[in-house]
Amino acid sequence: MDLRKLKTLIDLVSESNVSELEITEAEGKVRIVKAPAYGPATAVAYAPAPAAVAAAPVALAPAAAVPAAPAAPAGHTVKSPMVGTFYRQASPGAKAFVEVGSVVKEGDTICIVEAMKILNEIEADKSGTVSQILVENGEAVEYGQPLFVIE
Repeated sequence: MDLRKLKTLIDLVSESNVSELEITEAEGKVRIVKAPAYGPATAVAYAPAPAAVAAAPVALAPAAAVPAAPAAPAGHTVKSPMVGTFYRQASPGAKAFVEVGSVVKEGDTICIVEAMKILNEIEADKSGTVSQILVENGEAVEYGQPLFVIE
């Protein structure tokens, strides 16, 4: 098949609502499939790494100019035991398990993490007062992500 004809067919498929085109001619068969809109189709080309270039030494900025890392919250941090979706209450519209200032005992349910359609009650692993809630309701959480600070 002529290369110009093939390029024209590719352009037609990319500009139309057609997602797939297959043409059979005497010389052969061509099939053109458009990538779905939700998944970018990108060609990755790897170039050789550039040679290292010797550079003049650069003066480093004083340490005071570097922003300080945020301080770790004071108190005991309750972390997520799994990946999932964080919920502060048992059902929509229900009262939250805990608020900032709530006094909790070890073993009290303080939130729910939904993982694979299973609602897992997360319990306080220390008694004290909830001083911070670090995650928004309905937000995705990672394993080990801090959820609450109990003092």
